[in-house]
Amino acid sequence: MTPRPKCRKALACALIVGPLAAGLTACGGDSSPLAAAPYDAGDQVVVNADAAEDGGRVDSREPLEVTASGSGPRITDVLATDAAGRRLAGKLSSDGDRWRSTSPLAAGVRYTVVVSTENGDGAPGSRTLRFQTKPADGRRLGVTFGPERGTYGVGQPLVAELSHRMRGAGERRTVERALRVESTPRTEGAWHWVDGRTLHYRPKGFWPTHATVTVSSSLGGVGIRDGLRGGDTRPLTIRTGARVEALVDMSAHTMSVRRNGKHLRTLPVTTGKSGFETRNGTKVVLGKQPFIRMQGTSIGIPEGSSESYDLPVHWNTQVTRSGEFVHAAPWSTGSQGSANVSHGCTGMSTANARWFYELVRRGDVVRYVNGSGDRMDPFDNGFGDWNLSWKEWRRGSALTGGADAEHVRNGPGRLRFES
Repeated sequence: MTPRPKCRKALACALIVGPLAAGLTACGGDSSPLAAAPYDAGDQVVVNADAAEDGGRVDSREPLEVTASGSGPRITDVLATDAAGRRLAGKLSSDGDRWRSTSPLAAGVRYTVVVSTENGDGAPGSRTLRFQTKPADGRRLGVTFGPERGTYGVGQPLVAELSHRMRGAGERRTVERALRVESTPRTEGAWHWVDGRTLHYRPKGFWPTHATVTVSSSLGGVGIRDGLRGGDTRPLTIRTGARVEALVDMSAHTMSVRRNGKHLRTLPVTTGKSGFETRNGTKVVLGKQPFIRMQGTSIGIPEGSSESYDLPVHWNTQVTRSGEFVHAAPWSTGSQGSANVSHGCTGMSTANARWFYELVRRGDVVRYVNGSGDRMDPFDNGFGDWNLSWKEWRRGSALTGGADAEHVRNGPGRLRFES
C-alpha cells in the first residue's frame, strides 16, 4: 500500500495476539510525556537464531533461546509466532536474563520474534528478529496450518504455510488438490494463493456459527517436482463462536454492534482525522491487549509538536497489523459521535471500549464505511480477505482461477502501530 503519514511504529511482522511490545503509538491528542521513547535493544539481547538474519536457517530440533547480554537490560517479554499465526510457548527466567522455548519449533517454517526489554532506568526497548527453520527433510514439502487450535469469530480465515516455494501453476494445483477443508455445518469455500508459499482459505460468506472446521493435507509421498515430495502434515481443527459484527460509519461517527443478527448497541466513536484517515473495508480482529503505551515519538513526531503524545491506553482490540485499534480514548469523549480526531484508530469511552473488548474474540468482524481513507488491503495488513468478492477470491485459486502470479509480494514486512 502507498505509505501514508499514519500514526505508527515499526516493530515486527507477526500476527500479534499475545503481549505487545512496549512503546506503541497512539491515537491521542496533546499529553505531557509519561515515558521515554523506546530504544533499540538489538545489541543488548542475544538470540541463538542470529545467524539466520544473514540468510541462514535454524535447526528446528534446537530450542529458541533469548539471553540478555552482560549487564544489559532485563527481558520483559518474548513473542514468537510463525507465518500461520501460531505462537511458540516459552518460559522467562525470574530475573529476566533468559527466555527459552518450551514447545518445539516447526520445521521449514518462517518465524518472527519480538523481544521486549527494560533497562535500569525503566525505559522500554525492543528487538525484532526473523528467521526460517530448516525443513525436516530437504526433499519433503511441509505444510503448517494456522491459526492455532481454539475458538474464533466467523471471519477467521485458515492459513497454509509451505516449507518450499511453488514455482508455477502446475505445482500449485498439485498442492491445492491435496488440501482439504471440512466444516460442520457444511459451507462453500476456496483456497487463495497469497504468494508461492502461503494460501488462505475462506468461505463464500462467513463461517456458520458454532461450527467445527478441520483442515488437513494428503500430500504425503506426492511428487511435487524432481527431488521434492510431499511430507506428512498434522491436521488442524478450530471452532467458531457466535457471529459478532461491528459496523463503523465514519461519517456518522458511530459503531453499531450485532450478535447473531441481534442489535446490541450503537456507540459514539471517533476515527482518523485528515492526514491519518482510517482505512475503509472489512477487518478481522487480530488480538486484544488490556493496556498499551502509545507514543508519537516512535513514528518520528517530535516532542513539543502539535501532534505529539505519550499516553497509557486501555482496552485495545487490534484490527490491522499496521496498528489500527478499537480502544478507550477518554481524552476525546467530546468529539466521539460528532468528529474524527484520532490518528487512525477507533476511539470511544472507557466503558464502551471495555464492553467491546470483553465481547469480541479473534476472528470477529469490524467493517468500516463512509470514510475518506484507503481501502483495506486483502493480505498485507492483517486479514483483509473479505474485501475481495467471491469471484475475485476464486481467481486466486490454482484450480478455479489459474493463480500463476503472486498476488502479494510484500515479504515479511514490519508490524507498525498507528492510531
